[in-house]
Amino acid sequence: MSTDKKQPTIISFIKDLPNLFSLAGLACAILAIYFSIIGIYYAAMIGMIWAVGFDWADGLVARKMKGRTGNDRAFGGQLDVLIDIVSYGVTPAILLMSYGKFEPIFLIGAFIILATSAIRLSYFSTFGLTDSKYTGLALDNNSIILVFIFIFESFFSQEIFTVILYLSTLVLARLNVSEIKTPKLSGNPINVYILAFYIIFITSVYGWKLL
Repeated sequence: MSTDKKQPTIISFIKDLPNLFSLAGLACAILAIYFSIIGIYYAAMIGMIWAVGFDWADGLVARKMKGRTGNDRAFGGQLDVLIDIVSYGVTPAILLMSYGKFEPIFLIGAFIILATSAIRLSYFSTFGLTDSKYTGLALDNNSIILVFIFIFESFFSQEIFTVILYLSTLVLARLNVSEIKTPKLSGNPINVYILAFYIIFITSVYGWKLL
């Protein structure tokens, strides 16, 4: 008689709470993409920063939950990486192209953002952390920094801020694949509280700008 365990269904992993947080982050990223395409950038910024919040939350919840199986952890890790490429690769790439009026020159920047994101995530999946630190700037920092930079968008002409945004994304992309060592911010409870306040601050600022 076979003692092999029945393989879980695909949909069964949705009920795992960390995966629900991951999918909530994906929903925020999709909203950010949508608002970027139609040119409501302040709303896109809110979506971007909440995607970071849910990304941090899924890891925190996963570490505190008991009774998760090896399959749960493996599936959650794969889901998290795939959603990261959307949140931190596709989303800023579309933001850049949209703000640049989809001119062909912005395709170069979009490709660089996506390529470095994919390379960064593949490297992390292969080598993980080194002495509890990331090699290269973690991708979530891109969104944290970009939503702050965008606060000053109204202080410049669109032409000048387009250059600022382009250069900022290129610098961040380079840092993502650099050899610098950066701490895992989400692993420190104090940083979690700081991010929570930052999300509220960013949401309030852009919510006020949308009025």
